[in-house]
Amino acid sequence: MTETMEESMPFSGRALFVKIATTIENSILRGELVEGDFTPSTNSLAATLGVNPATAQRGAALLVADGVLEKRRGIGMVVASGARDGILARRRAALLDNYIRPMLREIWILGLELQDLEQWIDAVSHEGGDRRAGRP
Repeated sequence: MTETMEESMPFSGRALFVKIATTIENSILRGELVEGDFTPSTNSLAATLGVNPATAQRGAALLVADGVLEKRRGIGMVVASGARDGILARRRAALLDNYIRPMLREIWILGLELQDLEQWIDAVSHEGGDRRAGRP
């Protein structure tokens, strides 16, 4: 996993265990972890991220509950079959509900046109950065 927790979820109000889960999900989305791959142990995650092992365990448990990871008794956790597709579906739906719909409502309230949004997106996308790292 190549990103920090701050890169995974730039919203400071999110619980630390959620940031840990998002960091693992982002590794799956980028192809760093694929179906059947073993994830780092919760103790390894805790040491790498500088958090309490119980916090790392809680983040992993969230992913187990979501069907992203599977526990293999005595040997660790692996990325579940269909994990990437499930993450994509869930996060795309959240993007639509939490960002796109409210943004469009605000655009309409302000009397702006969709062309204005397209221009902003185009301008931001040319500011530089690395799309693969999840940054505009």
